[in-house]
Amino acid sequence: MREVPYCFQCWPGGPITPPPCRKCGSRENYFTSGLCARCHPHAPGAKSPAWRGPGPLAGNSVVVDACADCQAWGVTRTYGWLCVGCRSWRERYPTTGTCLSCGRRAQLADNGSCRLCHKTRTLYARAIGQVRPSKISLIEANRHGQQLFFAGLWHREGSGKQPFIKKTVPPELSLLRPVTHQQLVLLELPRDLKAGMRHGFPPPPDLARAAAWHAFARDYALGHGWSKTVTERTHRAIRMLLGMQDTPGAAIRASDVLPMSSIRHPIRPVLDVITAAGMLADDRVPAVQRWFDQHAAQLPIDMRHELGVWFDIARHGSNTPPRSKPRTESTVKGQFGAALPVLRHWARGGHQSLREIGRDDILAALPASGSQRSTTLQGLRSIFRVLKARQLTFVNPTARISQPAPPVQTPVAVDLEALRDALHSDDLTRAALAALLAFHAVRLWQLRELLLTDYRDGRLLLPDREIPLAGPVRARLTAYLGYRHAQWPNTANPYLFIHYRNANTTRPVTPWWMRKRLGMTAQSIRQDRILDEAHATGGDVRALCDLFGLSIAGAYRYTLGVDHPGIGTSQADEPV
Repeated sequence: MREVPYCFQCWPGGPITPPPCRKCGSRENYFTSGLCARCHPHAPGAKSPAWRGPGPLAGNSVVVDACADCQAWGVTRTYGWLCVGCRSWRERYPTTGTCLSCGRRAQLADNGSCRLCHKTRTLYARAIGQVRPSKISLIEANRHGQQLFFAGLWHREGSGKQPFIKKTVPPELSLLRPVTHQQLVLLELPRDLKAGMRHGFPPPPDLARAAAWHAFARDYALGHGWSKTVTERTHRAIRMLLGMQDTPGAAIRASDVLPMSSIRHPIRPVLDVITAAGMLADDRVPAVQRWFDQHAAQLPIDMRHELGVWFDIARHGSNTPPRSKPRTESTVKGQFGAALPVLRHWARGGHQSLREIGRDDILAALPASGSQRSTTLQGLRSIFRVLKARQLTFVNPTARISQPAPPVQTPVAVDLEALRDALHSDDLTRAALAALLAFHAVRLWQLRELLLTDYRDGRLLLPDREIPLAGPVRARLTAYLGYRHAQWPNTANPYLFIHYRNANTTRPVTPWWMRKRLGMTAQSIRQDRILDEAHATGGDVRALCDLFGLSIAGAYRYTLGVDHPGIGTSQADEPV
C-alpha cells in the first residue's frame, strides 16, 4: 500500500491476511495497490515459474495462467488473460450471462451457451463420428464433463478430413530491386555452409521477397529448358543466400555465391538468375588481374606500381591524351609474360624502378636472336611507351631499337591418325567438329559462334562467306543435330555446339572445351587443311584467299614449302 513501508507478511504484530484483489477477488499472491500478482501489470511473476522457452522472454518471470473464459492453459496478461479463440468469441458475442449448459458466467452465444461448451460438443461429435456437431444437443454433449485443452492447439491446419492448403505469399516481382540502405557488420566472418547443411539455414526474413525470387527463378528455368534437378537446387541456393544476407533485400554478392559449390549447389545457374534479375553485386576479381598480381608480387614496390599503371591502361584503354584502345586479355598476358623474365632479372640486379633502366640495359637483357628476342622487345616496348606517355619514366629506352621480323614458318602438318580417329569417332560432337575443320577449315571463333540457323539447305552461312558443305560433313552434322535435340530438347541455347554445362545458358562453348573434345587443337587441323589445299593448287594464293577467307599475307605463309614450276627460270635458260 502507498506510503506503508511494510508488506502484510512483515506487518508489526502480524502477519496480516492481505485483502482480496479488487479486480478479480483472488486472495492469493497479493502484490500491491489492491491487486494480486496476476492482475497487476508490473508484477514480477510472484510464485509462477520463470519462462524458459526461446525468444525475447527467455529468463524473465512471466505469469502463465488459464483463460478466463474457456479455462485453456497457456495465456498471459498481454491480452487480458484471454486466448485467441475467446478474444474472437467476445468480439462476435458481446453478451455476458450464465451458460445454460455448464452454469458458468461467460460470454454467451445466441443459444445461451459459452465457448467451452461448444468446443466440448465438437470434440464429442468427432468421438462418435458425427460430421455436423450442430445436430447434437449441448446438454447431452456436456453431461459427462468438459475436456480442457491448451490455448492455441485446438485446431491445426491439415488435421481432420480437410485437405491441407499451403498458404503462400503472392509473388510481387517489383520487390526485386536492391535496397538503398546497408546493415554494417562488426566483423566479416566466413560462412560455414557445411554446418548450415547439418543444422539448417535461417529462413528468408522477407517472405514476399522470397516468393518473388521463387517466381522469377521458376520462369527463368522454364524459359531456358532447365531440368527439375537444376531448378530445385537453384531455388534452394537462392533461399539460403537470402537467409544469410546481412542486409535483407540488398544485391547478392558474387563472392557469397561461389562457396555454394562446396555443398554441391550449382554456381553458374544461380549467377545467371541473379544477373537476369538485376540483383548481382559482382565483386569477383578477374582471372587476368589475379594472374598479374601473383607474378608482379615478387617485384619491388616502385616497379610494381609502374607496371600496375601500364596494366590498367592496357586492359581498359585511356580516354585522356595520349589516348589508347584496350587490348585483349591474351595480348596483355602475352606482352607481360614476355617481359617478365627481364623484369625479374633487373629486380635481382638491384633496380627498384623502371626509371633506372636505360638503352644499354635493354640491349643487354634482350636475347641474342630469334622470335624470343622479338616478343621480349615487343613486351618491353609496350610497357615503356605507356610509362613515358604518363611521365613515369624520363625516356623510352626501347626507342630506335630495330629488330628484324622473325622468319615466316610453314605450318606443321597434323597427326593424320589422330584426325582420322576424330572423324570416325562414336562421339557425334567430336566427329562433327573434326569434319568442319578438316573439310572446310572453319575459323575457331566462327566455329564457336555458329548458330542453329547458320546451317540450312546443306550450306553453312558464315559472316564473310557461304560454304556448300561436303557430303561427309552434312552426314555428321545431321547425326549431331539428332543427338543434340534428344539430349537437350528444351534448351534455349541458340548455338550449334553445346554441352551439358552451357545447355542451361545462352553462351557458346570455350576453346578449351573444343580442344579437349577433339584431342588436339582446332587451329592445327585448320592449318593442315589449308596447307593441303596449297599443295593441291600449286601455291595459288588467290584460291586460298577465296576458299578460306585469308588475307594475302596470311595465305603466303602456306605457300612457302610449295614448289612453283617456272619461278626462278630466266628466258636465257629456255631452249631456242
